[in-house]
Amino acid sequence: MYSKVLSGLVQGVDGTLISVETDIHDGLPVMNMVGYLSSCVREAGERVRTALRNSHFNLPPKRVTINLSPADIRKEGTAFDLPIAVGILASMGIIPTDNINNILILGELGLDGHVNSVNGVLAVVHCAYMNGIRRCVVPLENAGEAAVIEGMEVIPVTELSEVAEYFQGIRAIEPEYVDVKAMLEENGYGDAGDFAEVLGHETLKRGVEIAAAGMHNILMTGPAGAGKSMIAKRIPTIMPRLTLDESIEITKIYSVAGLLREGQSIVGVRPFRSPHHTISLHAMSGGGRIPQPGEISLAHGGVLFLDELPEFGRNVLEVMRQPLEDGVVNISRLNGIYRFPAEFMLVAARNPCPCGQFPDMNKCTCTVNQIKHYNSRISKPLLDRIDINVDVRKVDYTDLFEGRVGTGSAEMRERVLTAQEVQRRRYENDRIRFNSQLDSGMCSRYIKLGSTEKDFMEYCFEQMNLSARGSYRVLKIARTIADIDGDTDVNEKHLKEAVFFRNADSQGGV
Repeated sequence: MYSKVLSGLVQGVDGTLISVETDIHDGLPVMNMVGYLSSCVREAGERVRTALRNSHFNLPPKRVTINLSPADIRKEGTAFDLPIAVGILASMGIIPTDNINNILILGELGLDGHVNSVNGVLAVVHCAYMNGIRRCVVPLENAGEAAVIEGMEVIPVTELSEVAEYFQGIRAIEPEYVDVKAMLEENGYGDAGDFAEVLGHETLKRGVEIAAAGMHNILMTGPAGAGKSMIAKRIPTIMPRLTLDESIEITKIYSVAGLLREGQSIVGVRPFRSPHHTISLHAMSGGGRIPQPGEISLAHGGVLFLDELPEFGRNVLEVMRQPLEDGVVNISRLNGIYRFPAEFMLVAARNPCPCGQFPDMNKCTCTVNQIKHYNSRISKPLLDRIDINVDVRKVDYTDLFEGRVGTGSAEMRERVLTAQEVQRRRYENDRIRFNSQLDSGMCSRYIKLGSTEKDFMEYCFEQMNLSARGSYRVLKIARTIADIDGDTDVNEKHLKEAVFFRNADSQGGV
């Protein structure tokens, strides 16, 4: 008897639907599985056979053929265990085949018939929903993330026998439900702290605000202990709350990577990733035999903070150049190309020298050559992709101990949200969302300069040795500053502040 069950797998962070076809007929008692399978999927035969027996279902002494279609896609993972078992039960006549039509089934089986959780459920469920499927059967541990997709009826299961009784109509299972909007409101901005706790550093906070408003990359240069890391960790608190679509996209990445905490249904706070400088190339960009998202994809929609930037491997830093421009990581393998989203805000910090004390010559022990070598570890093309550069100075004693309260996250966030709303309206008919994504043609269209402003830019180009890319970066920063200030046009004061934060000295000549 023939049966067909709908399942799926993950390619990159996107789901793909897979049909599990089962046929049981007379012949030698053997189970054959075909369809371009990995060894992990081939082993499902023994897991399923044993799980069926321990769930009191006896396989008939016949030939069992299982095909996972389409056959030109390599099948990986353990999520096919449960659909294979359901297909066998349907082919045996235990489950009516009409009861499994248009239902997505995912899950790994233990030898005792227990249904175990799998990674990437949200991506597959989202794909099924987009293809018109409105019901799915998933492990209990994955039910919360699957229920994030509004309109999908999610059936949580724990045992193979329970699944069989559900499809037989013997057992009723209450669908899983989560209030996604309430969860996003509850998560808010996490526990990263408040900028009001940052005393002094008003210039740096202004630079951070501009960076967050236009999603510009920012580099902070200053001595050890000046507060660079403390400020970086608070940047997500001035960024907008995640929208539902953003949250689902980020949750799909974390689900594929297996990083959702137990009981976590959705990622409700903008990511803040801070990898150590010893990180490998593949851990940063993603990859592996079965490609997984790296740190730059895990930071999608949030902040990637690289502390001690010159200490990172040069290859590790250079791999970020293409994602910083395109917002995506493409990983090529023999069996396909995997795409991982990577639209993040790069926040980097570095010491001015190896010992971290320059320019205090009473404490700095570095030679001129050591300082040059230290800073030359960061390539010019990568530095050119960083819009804002800020020199961080040590905080004055009076700022620390005289009880002054700095600008708080709520006030900064309000200005950021206002500026981003202006950008949303301005670019609603374009393929971009932020000023940092403007190309040269869009700069000419959206940033109109008067004669005074043109003269100022010509002066900067000639006297400050600005590159073409550097000039456009100045214009984009100025556009963001004007949006924060509520000005329609970019004028000379905006350009001057933009040039200040572009900081040609830190760029080594921009």
